[in-house]
Amino acid sequence: MAGSDLHIVPVNNRRDLKSFIMFPFELYRSDPYWVPPLIRERFQHFDPQHNPFFEHAEVQFFRAVRGGKTVGTIAAINDEVHPRVWQEPVGFFGQFEVIDDYEVAAALFDAAREWLAARGRQIMRGPMNLNINDECGLLIDGFDGSPMVMMTYNPRYYQTLIERYGFVKAKDIYAYLLDIGSYGTNLENLPAQVSRVARIAKERYGVQIRNVDLKHLRDELELLKPIHREAWSKNWGALPMTDAEFDFLAKSLAPLLDPDLTYMAFLDGEAVGCFIVLPDFNQVALHLGGRLFPVGWLKYLWYKRKMTNMRVLIMGVKEEHRLKGIESLFYQEGCRVAVKKGYKWAEMSWILEDNYKVMRGIEMMGGRIYRTYRFYDIATS
Repeated sequence: MAGSDLHIVPVNNRRDLKSFIMFPFELYRSDPYWVPPLIRERFQHFDPQHNPFFEHAEVQFFRAVRGGKTVGTIAAINDEVHPRVWQEPVGFFGQFEVIDDYEVAAALFDAAREWLAARGRQIMRGPMNLNINDECGLLIDGFDGSPMVMMTYNPRYYQTLIERYGFVKAKDIYAYLLDIGSYGTNLENLPAQVSRVARIAKERYGVQIRNVDLKHLRDELELLKPIHREAWSKNWGALPMTDAEFDFLAKSLAPLLDPDLTYMAFLDGEAVGCFIVLPDFNQVALHLGGRLFPVGWLKYLWYKRKMTNMRVLIMGVKEEHRLKGIESLFYQEGCRVAVKKGYKWAEMSWILEDNYKVMRGIEMMGGRIYRTYRFYDIATS
């Protein structure tokens, strides 16, 4: 509790969870850039009976209530996988949404810190919604448009509230924007180095790529899982997903995928790389108000035809094959198809601020940093 009429209350039933989920709809009501999530999907994401993340994590949601009205939310997240993988006593916060009021923000942070401290977590890191494999990071630069699919968005004042409370930067991540329309209909303006390295991948090393077969997604996942687990294992904060989490994510993303823009790379019959692009569903969701029924499906079908953006969600190559031009081959073929299908812009995200090799590759293609996100740490006691 803070102040005479402010209460921090745990979410313990479906009615409270509904208030928790619906609060951002009120908070961002006049913000033209905020993209409403699908309400049904949010209930499933936060439901231990649906989301396998809860098999290895304990989560407590809190609401800040003033005058009987929700004025802020936060989630305290105790994931047993992170301490085991990284040998550091870190817990997390996420789903942080709040009115522009430091008293409310501080009370929410206090509640999450105390909850994590009681479980032996000495550091609170975030925002994570709910972990690093979900939407994560606080937007600190690049507020001039809606986020792309599965990227976060928040008011500018969140950074002020968080840093006033005492959080310090843990790591920044970048989103790059590429004007793929500028490459030309036949990729005549694609940087020559990309084409040259892609040719080396095919002719010198014999790399072959094909589209992911979404009709046999379960079998394809068995090829994708070891690539994902190996390619990201050394990245800051990376956590391996369980088989159940892979299946849950794949099921949620399958309706959004464009099969023409999903690839796997093979070398001597072994799957060694993957490239997964998501059309920017946020360009559609912006118009749905969080619901597909009763008329949301009609809006979905209408606005789906107007999408011009896409996000490169996953691009990974097994470490022993990273100098064979596979990334350039993905770039070249992905751009070739995307331009023919009418896409104009591609976001490469997210990229760690010290992943210089990947950054140089994107910049060589003309990409520029257009949004920056930050993770924060604070001691729990």
